[in-house]
Amino acid sequence: MNTRVPMLAAALVLATFSANASNIVELWNQVPAPPAPKLAAVSVTASDSALLLLDIEQATCNLEGRPRCVAAVPAMAQFLDQARKARMPVFYSNTPRGSRETMLPPVAPRDDEPIVKASVNKFFGTKLDEYLKAKNIKTVIVCGTSASGAALHTATAAAQYGYKLVLPVDCVPGSGLYEEQAAVWSLLNGPGTARVITATTLDLIRIE
Repeated sequence: MNTRVPMLAAALVLATFSANASNIVELWNQVPAPPAPKLAAVSVTASDSALLLLDIEQATCNLEGRPRCVAAVPAMAQFLDQARKARMPVFYSNTPRGSRETMLPPVAPRDDEPIVKASVNKFFGTKLDEYLKAKNIKTVIVCGTSASGAALHTATAAAQYGYKLVLPVDCVPGSGLYEEQAAVWSLLNGPGTARVITATTLDLIRIE
């Protein structure tokens, strides 16, 4: 009986198993970046959409820690102006140690624009869902820092609460490019968000 064939087969299975058993840190340098996502123009209705501005404050959006956040603020401010003119509801968040006064002036909230305070998930332990439902909001436009913090976790929670997501990739800055890439990829491909999210940029959003 020729025992070489079964032995070779077993060796191949073992070799495949060994390769698959390597952990991600051991394979780190073998991971290629995924293809860049396609961005789409999107129309939103002011009456049932809301702009979320998450943690755009002095402690989290500064030249020392997140210079890309500072660079993104002018575009956020311009879109904020458009949203207000269209009477789209705007909601803010602070980090636990932030306040209305610590928000960056170009995107500072008005007195009638609510602020919630939480860690990375701005729905957790706050009235954000209650505020949104009171305005009959169906779609949220997520802008926030950091990409892997408030932006990622609040957008994921919004999807779980039943909202559609518009993700302008130019207003979810992180402390580095990899953080932004990983957060955007996770939101566009994650099982909780992939079906309800549209990737775009602020200048591709039309408010009706």
